[in-house]
Order: sequence, then structure tokens, then C-alpha cells
Amino acid sequence: MPSSATDDPAFGRLLDYIEDALQFQTSSYNDAYLDRRVSARMRRRRVDDYGSYHDLLTDDEEEQQALLDALSVNVTSFFRNPEVWEALREVLRDLSSRGSRHDPIKIWSAACSDGREAYSLAMLAHDDDRVDERRIEIVGTDIKREILRAARAGEYRASETNDVAEQLDPIGRWERFVDRDDDTFQVKDAVTDMVRFERRDLIREEPPGTFDLVVCRNLFIYINAESKRAVFETLGSALKPDGYLTIGMTETIPPTCRQQFDPVEKRLRIYRASDTAVGR
Repeated sequence: MPSSATDDPAFGRLLDYIEDALQFQTSSYNDAYLDRRVSARMRRRRVDDYGSYHDLLTDDEEEQQALLDALSVNVTSFFRNPEVWEALREVLRDLSSRGSRHDPIKIWSAACSDGREAYSLAMLAHDDDRVDERRIEIVGTDIKREILRAARAGEYRASETNDVAEQLDPIGRWERFVDRDDDTFQVKDAVTDMVRFERRDLIREEPPGTFDLVVCRNLFIYINAESKRAVFETLGSALKPDGYLTIGMTETIPPTCRQQFDPVEKRLRIYRASDTAVGR
């Protein structure tokens, strides 16, 4: 019996099928993460081995979509880790102090999932008198088209595991930015108008421009070392001189990329583009 999923040839063949037929880049993710998500679907469908699940998957389009949904990383919330957002308030203030009042402040929410991170940035700009929200331009990107449609809609539903009102508490008086109808929360136009969304593959494609601030949080814990380096190189190339990068609080910059970033708030994982970075 194989000691792990990695040692099971049937698991490898299943991943090849997912990558080739379903166009999901399994090679960018950790095997342990992939096995957890696949095994959860196998339990749901009462399938005991990878080969049987592979057979089921080839004949069941609904299961194909269910697996793709399970594999996509969409864990997100408004103002996740509030202390990080208070530090980002200072970042926005610093960016607002630069240049003229006509110069845009460009922000990229990479791997934006359902848009809550991008909208949090827009709300933060509106909330601070020292930040001119009229200068803020935010682009949110994700690899998954379905999640981007949800992001553009800007509508979120509360549930037992998704307390939207609690997520919004750090901004205070959040009703300024979000309309509530029972368990449905709709982001207001003044916020959604600041954000545009587009599909982007962080590993294979160039960034959608150059930015004063790039936010990419809680993606790197799921992807393998090679893909992590590729994404950090993409993010670094997107930063303007002296621009800022924020990653998740449990994430680290790969050693080969550290020369590109200087720590600003190291504990909170906020960095600034290094003057010594290649090409600067």
C-alpha cells in the first residue's frame, strides 16, 4: 500500500487528468493540499480510491465542476486581520502624500477571490480624511471566472460560517459603504465604482500594470515553492519604485526573492520595493 498520495500512481494520473482535461494547474499546488480537497470530494461521493474517482470524474460534468470549486482557493473576508488594515491605512496615507492631487494611486488586489479584499481597500480609502479616494484606482484579479462574477456583483450573504457584519466591524459605521437587507449585504456604488475586476493567472501571465500597492494575501500557503517564486517575481515586477507589497501574516518571501523587498512592518508582512532590486 502506498505510504502517501504522492506515491500512488493513480493519484498522479488523476492530477494529470485534472490539469489536461479540466485546465486546472495542479502542478502549482502542494500535493498535500490537492489530496485533502480531492479526498473530501471522494468521501462526499463515497468513492474509496483515486482510480474509481478518476473514472467517475470523466463521466460526470457536475462532479468536475464541484471538484474545481473545491480546488480553488477562495477563503476570504472583509478586513481579515484588522491590525494589518490599520497598518495599510498608514500606507494609503503615505501614498496620498506623494505626487500631485491629480496623480492616481494604483492598487492591485491579486488573487482577490470574491472581491472582499479589494472592496475593503476602497472602504478604507473612503474612511480616512487623509486619503483622497478620488485618486484611488483598484484592480482585483483572480484566475476563476465564476468568482470574478461574484466579485463584480458585490453581494454577500451571511450564514453560520460567514458573519459579514462581524467582518465589517473594523471599519466602523459600515452602513456608509454597505446596504443590508436581512442576511444579504450589498456593497454600495461609491465603493464598487473604485474597483474593476479581470481574470489573471499570476504564474503564467504578466501583471496588469504597475502599482503603488500590491496586496496578495493567503495564497502562498497553498502553492508549491517553484510557483511561489514565480508569483513573487510577478508581484515584484508590478511594483513601482518605493511601492508597497502586503502578503498573508503566516506567509514568507522566498529567499531568492528577498532582495526585492525591504520590510516596513515585518510582523504584519508589509514590505516596500527595494532600491537594490534588479531593474530599479
